Amino acid sequence: MNQPTSHDAPDKQDDAAQRAADDAPENNQQASESRSGEDEGEGGPNVDADAYDDDDFEDDEDDDDDRDDDGLSEDEDSHASLAAELRDVDLFERGLLVGVELSEARDGWTIEASMDELTALAATAGVEIVGRATQRLRRPVSATYVGKGKVSEIKSAAGDLKADVVLFDHELSPRQQRNLEAELDIKVLDRTALILDVFAKHARTREGMLQVELAQNEYRLPRLTRLWTHLARQAGGRAGGAGGGVGLRGPGETQIEIDRRLISSRISLLNGQIDKLRTQRKQSRKSRGRAGLPVIALVGYTNAGKSTLINTISGTHIYAADQLFATLDPTTRRIDLPSGRPALMTDTVGFIQKLPTQLVAAFRATLEEIGEADLLLHVVDATHPDALQQAETVEHVLDDMGLSERPMVVAANKVDRLPGGAEDPSLGELISAYPDLVPVSAAKNKGVRNVLAAIDAELRTLLAEVELLIPFREGALVSRIHEHGLVEHEGHTAEGTRLRARVPLTMLASLASYEVEPAD
Repeated sequence: MNQPTSHDAPDKQDDAAQRAADDAPENNQQASESRSGEDEGEGGPNVDADAYDDDDFEDDEDDDDDRDDDGLSEDEDSHASLAAELRDVDLFERGLLVGVELSEARDGWTIEASMDELTALAATAGVEIVGRATQRLRRPVSATYVGKGKVSEIKSAAGDLKADVVLFDHELSPRQQRNLEAELDIKVLDRTALILDVFAKHARTREGMLQVELAQNEYRLPRLTRLWTHLARQAGGRAGGAGGGVGLRGPGETQIEIDRRLISSRISLLNGQIDKLRTQRKQSRKSRGRAGLPVIALVGYTNAGKSTLINTISGTHIYAADQLFATLDPTTRRIDLPSGRPALMTDTVGFIQKLPTQLVAAFRATLEEIGEADLLLHVVDATHPDALQQAETVEHVLDDMGLSERPMVVAANKVDRLPGGAEDPSLGELISAYPDLVPVSAAKNKGVRNVLAAIDAELRTLLAEVELLIPFREGALVSRIHEHGLVEHEGHTAEGTRLRARVPLTMLASLASYEVEPAD
């Protein structure tokens, strides 16, 4: 669903003019703030030298439409229709990127790296990037995020480049978005809206679509004044400065207030539906817990190759593509570890820097799968120039989730693309940060056994050593210990089967009555 602008709806220009007149005192103050913000910038506002260079555009979307059926999927046609309704971007729009390098920022990302990532997000959404504009500031300008002079340059560049949308590499406040669209006379989206749009494009199950819609509604609710300005007319009464007129005076509410109430109701409904899905997932996790199988959750930056790795390990096919956020819904597969012990491996949604808080909240049902895992397998794209920054971003997200102390194995994926393979010098920085780093190529099935061995060794530390004497009539229990634990010694006596084994902590209670003193 496109956000209306004066380009999309010329007949709304009178409303924009009225808003500008109503906000004149505020705009004068904003202009002053903008000039002040410009003075704080280093070198003043400039469009990059390559701002007018056209970038090659290629849509990497894979046509393979295989899907994991988690029992929540609906008809594919209805999925495609709903996904289209959730979109804020039209395919093959021309976009101009805007980034600000803040002197107070300390996240380790350069503005070039962040803008390159925004370019990849835009390409995934179907936007062809035709130029970039950047500015250095101590802090964002409150009215328009960038300085007033930069706004003028962006407007000129957007016109020259025939851009359809301006994309900011930052989350804009509703006021900033509204002011920018009024000044630029073009659709403006921020990084959060673009990420939400990519999620909407890739949502393939009912659960995924519900979570995306919830995040979008929570993001859009405070921005209704920007999205639906043409509806902000009084249904009756004089609120908001409306004169009313004959037959219109009296109590009433604006259309925007009606829309706000409807969206709030929709958010409540979506939260209720997602809570039901959370309950279903909780029951599934309880069932897995009763089975006694360890759970390994794959985590990592988006497009690190998590889905390809689980496909290679499990021998199954989860949708995987060389694009950002190709996988949104958690999928669990049973795998066999080198020790012969079975385990469950769960693929989860990827992370990204400046992850929108709306997504974190909306995808809580999905992210809970990570929280319930016994072990995390952190997959890092070894070929990415900012691999360490990506890994640190993932660590920060996990820390925010309270999972920084969870046992973890770190795998450097895609080493087949490095000139030196697993011995490439570029891995040095990652190895310094993660001394037990395991190089792997999921696509080429190289190093996968080493990853499984590292997982096996780490899970072994989570097992409890027990000495048991189990009556012969409890043969099923012996089989269960073999399946879910590691049997180090097995013998037979007149009383039953004697075992020395390492078992999951979840099994200790059921084995307590069979424990005996270690044999001499």
